[in-house]
Parts: sequence; C-alpha cells; structure tokens
Amino acid sequence: MRFDLVTIFPAFFDSPLAHGVVARARAAGRLEIAVHNLRDWAPGPHHITDDRPFGGGEGMVMKPEPIFACLGALLGAPPGVQPPASRTRVCLLSAQGRAFRQSDARAFAALDRLILICGRYEGVDERVAAHWVDEEISIGDFILSGGELAAAVVLDAVARLVPGVLGHEQSAVNESFSSPLTLDCPHYTRPLEFEGCAVPAVLRGGDHAAIARWRRGQALLKTRRLRPDLFAQLELSPQDRAFLSEN
Repeated sequence: MRFDLVTIFPAFFDSPLAHGVVARARAAGRLEIAVHNLRDWAPGPHHITDDRPFGGGEGMVMKPEPIFACLGALLGAPPGVQPPASRTRVCLLSAQGRAFRQSDARAFAALDRLILICGRYEGVDERVAAHWVDEEISIGDFILSGGELAAAVVLDAVARLVPGVLGHEQSAVNESFSSPLTLDCPHYTRPLEFEGCAVPAVLRGGDHAAIARWRRGQALLKTRRLRPDLFAQLELSPQDRAFLSEN
C-alpha cells in the first residue's frame, strides 16, 4: 500500500517514519510512503502557501493553487476525474472533519493508495475540499497546530492493518475496537506476582475456553467502566447479560 503525505513541514515525519512497525514494514517493502513538500508546488521566489482570508478574521488560510498542483501531479488527472473503481482516497486532516474510527482504518487498509493532506493555520481553502477531497477526517474534538500529527496517527492506525505489516496477524484482531464497540480485555505478563498482585488464576490454568470467556467478560466490564457511551450501543448475548448481572 502507498501513502502520500502532503505537508509544508516534511521534516516532521522523519521521526514517525523511522521507528517501530511502520519503519520495519517500509524497509520490508510492505508499505510505500512518500512525503511531499507543498512548497515545491507554490509559485514565486518565496513559495508562499497561505494568505489572508476573504471577509476578514484572524489567522491565515492555505491557498488552493499549490494543493491543486500537487494533487494533480500525484494523481495525473484533473480534480474529480478518478475512475469510479479507483482504490485511491484523498483525505484532508481537518478539525471540521468527521471522527476517524477503527472502522475507517480497516477500510483505508484495503486501498491501494491513501493521500493525506495536512491542513495548517485557520484551515484550507474550501475549494480544495470541494474539488479534490474524498473526505475530511479528524482524530478528535480538539485543535492541533497542524494536520501532521493527525496524519501520523492515521498512517499508523491504517498501516498496522495492511496484511503482512504486523508480525502476528491476530494482533490486529484481538484488540480494542476490533470486536465492534468493545475495548480490549486486561493483559498480564511475568512476573506471576508483583507488589502483592497475582495474575488471575484462569489465565494460568490452560483452559482456553475458560480464558476466552474470562476475556470477553473482562472486556465488557472494562467497556462499561471506561466507555459507557460504547457500552450503551452493545448488543449483549444472554451469556453476556448473565455475566454482567453477577459482576
């Protein structure tokens, strides 16, 4: 899978791309990641990418011309002319975007190519969203200085779901949000006892069916405690209800 990151601060991605799962998958050829300096498409000696907003107000707005030129070069086509079956998505990281979810990460991981535009300042000229962007996405209801941090988060969440990226394929299955709306269960490792707290006996007994039941129950309890908003949307089985009534 290929990622294209469009930014005015390309050096920002030096560290995120140099460590961990993403770096290993990139070195192994599982991922192709290109970082594009938007200033390369900005005309004039100063390569200006922002200007004052029409109508007045604070801050600056990212200009449409460099982004149009950059995306046109990356996609080799005018805006809006991607074929219907194209396995490429263009996303703008924006505080106005819809919330990015694990389900989005799974959908993006099935693509051939994901282009992420990193917004800055007060935002991006609306004509970019109107003519080039498939969707605007946000990683939360808060404001960042720019879209680079958000793009790094999206890239990591998507990349780890691309087949062959993780060392163990089940790692992307048995975790929070992999089962709809539930958090992951608690995990333990050595030592067996630490500071007076022991690993639950069920995890040491070797009964895999009992372990599966325990993990499901603990995931439900954790979701109910930490994310009541998600818990309220769960479809509980009779076994789930019986467990919760006792706990």
